[in-house]
Amino acid sequence: MKYRESEEMYLETILRLKNRGAPSRSVDVAEELGYSRPSVSRAVNLLQKKGYVVMGAGGDLALTETGMQQASAIYERHRVITELLIMVGADAELAEENACRIEHVISADMFEIIKAYVNHN
Repeated sequence: MKYRESEEMYLETILRLKNRGAPSRSVDVAEELGYSRPSVSRAVNLLQKKGYVVMGAGGDLALTETGMQQASAIYERHRVITELLIMVGADAELAEENACRIEHVISADMFEIIKAYVNHN
């Protein structure tokens, strides 16, 4: 997996945990993704250096404004692609699983076409 893809995955996971009202410490991200704690810790350190994440009291992760913009864009791709896959006949679980893969490799132009289609239908 390319670093950019994993960076996006971490940001999206932090956002999804926050949206569910769940804790979003490194250990929670590791558990959610099924990754090792050291791997997540390294990734979180890189996200902090890039200015996407800050760590608060108790290790809780918070997205910066830039991090939130990135995570929101990623999550939008995930939601729209999942919806499209369901529209064409996939069950929710299969759609979610494949949207996770597609969202990281789809071009911005192709995503806008899909988004327009889903919004229109």
